[in-house]
Amino acid sequence: MKLSVLDQAVISKGQSAEAALKNTLELAQWTESLGYNRYWVAEHHNSSGLAGSSPEIMMTRIASVTNHIRVGSGGILLPQYSPYKIAENAKTMSGFFPDRIDIGIGSSPGGPSLTRSALTDRENKSLREFPRQLSELQGFLYNTLPRDHEFRLVKAGPRIDNPPPLWLLGLSERSGALAAESGLGFVFGHFINPDNGKNALQTYREHFTPSQSFSHPESIVCIFVVCAETEEEAEALALSQDKWLLNVGRGLGTKVLPEKEIKETAFSDAELDTIKKNRRRCIIGTPEKVQSELKKLEALYQTDEFMIITNIYDFEAKKKSYRLLAEKILH
Repeated sequence: MKLSVLDQAVISKGQSAEAALKNTLELAQWTESLGYNRYWVAEHHNSSGLAGSSPEIMMTRIASVTNHIRVGSGGILLPQYSPYKIAENAKTMSGFFPDRIDIGIGSSPGGPSLTRSALTDRENKSLREFPRQLSELQGFLYNTLPRDHEFRLVKAGPRIDNPPPLWLLGLSERSGALAAESGLGFVFGHFINPDNGKNALQTYREHFTPSQSFSHPESIVCIFVVCAETEEEAEALALSQDKWLLNVGRGLGTKVLPEKEIKETAFSDAELDTIKKNRRRCIIGTPEKVQSELKKLEALYQTDEFMIITNIYDFEAKKKSYRLLAEKILH
């Protein structure tokens, strides 16, 4: 089993955005030393609690302070941008860091309509254009646009020998089918919605067509994990993530609150029910429990790589969670 990291650059209460970005660099170096396979960063906009609004800049900075861990995006929001410009950014990063860059692509609109309008300079592109954009991105990356394509003579530079592989992020059989048809790697977001994962990944494997990115199907499953030496400690740490997920679901402020502050307020029955549902997106517990649950998902999803996201208040406890998991599974 391989382990990787998804970092949303969450900001804890009382912490600055600058400190959160500094933690991203430290966590990348830390998880590289522990043997993690990839370190991916997310893209979010107009948020007071997430510092990761520019994955390409973050990726370049992370790659510059690490040595061998693969660095990627989880993911760049293709509907908001030009496929040509994403291709040039991707090839530039890969030129600086050969064979270390992953380009994960998402189809999210990027936020509410006003935020999306600001991202696209008021050009409201339809999400139905996503498959066409994805095809053009591949064409620009690998110089494979059809001869009759209007941009056939437009080349994405720099003209490096080995452009980075493309991954598609998704939650459904439709996204699995698109990743398969396009010959891309597929990342299933169990941490967003665990439903349909088995079918989405099965569809991907059964219909995969080789491409310049991948000769055979490769998949990753992303999941929330909080790991500690005891069940009690893991549950205590996970409380801040539980509250954070509640607030995210309501569209409220997304800073991670300290466990002590959360304990001082009682959850309503409705909130407890939502927390219970959200726990389906998570594994909380000791290294033994986390390993056991991941092995079950490995069999269910038929994948050997999990991307771990841990959004708790205490940064040192987060580092320890990744360490305990690595010591149990990777060493």
